[in-house]
Amino acid sequence: MSNEEPNDTAPLAHGPESDAPKRVRVWDPLVRIFHWSLVAGFATAFIVEDDLLGIHVWAGYLVLALISVRLVWGLIGTRHARFSDFVRSPGAVLGYLRAVVHLRAPRYLGHNPAGGAMIVLLLISVAATGISGLALYGAEEFAGPLAGMMRGLPPVLGDVLEESHEVFAYVTLGLILIHVVGVLVSSLLHRENLIGSMISGYKRAEIQ
Repeated sequence: MSNEEPNDTAPLAHGPESDAPKRVRVWDPLVRIFHWSLVAGFATAFIVEDDLLGIHVWAGYLVLALISVRLVWGLIGTRHARFSDFVRSPGAVLGYLRAVVHLRAPRYLGHNPAGGAMIVLLLISVAATGISGLALYGAEEFAGPLAGMMRGLPPVLGDVLEESHEVFAYVTLGLILIHVVGVLVSSLLHRENLIGSMISGYKRAEIQ
């Protein structure tokens, strides 16, 4: 069964269609907007920290809203956006990583098994960062949607929330760095620009 989507294919260069390599649309607009908006939202919140609390909080709201939309889109979205397309077993992920080490990893149009696992980890970590931040905001500033629940929280638990929020933020940053390395390795291994494909939405159609 072919992985090409005939209605979304186009030649990569001008010239006879038989001679031009084909490309296929893999990432729909929502996935691309989500990806780069999440990058911007998390980076903003991480950089400004508490120095610009209002911006930090609103960036956190944006991140949590994006995560919510992506979870829904992972169930009802386009083919390669769905969790069913890229969430695989731990054995499949480890097998793929072994293949990468031996430079024999197969190419995927959507997320490869390791990339899919990273997406899940990032969604969980970013969500935990945002939710712990909401709880901390309610406990310390008596503001936000969790303010009522957090009011009267003992100071020691407030300290735990603050530490948890910071730990989750740094765990997320570490996952992002690993993700970037994985993208670069996969781009070199398969000789394609994966960052560019998340901008344009298109990738080379052939599976090698």
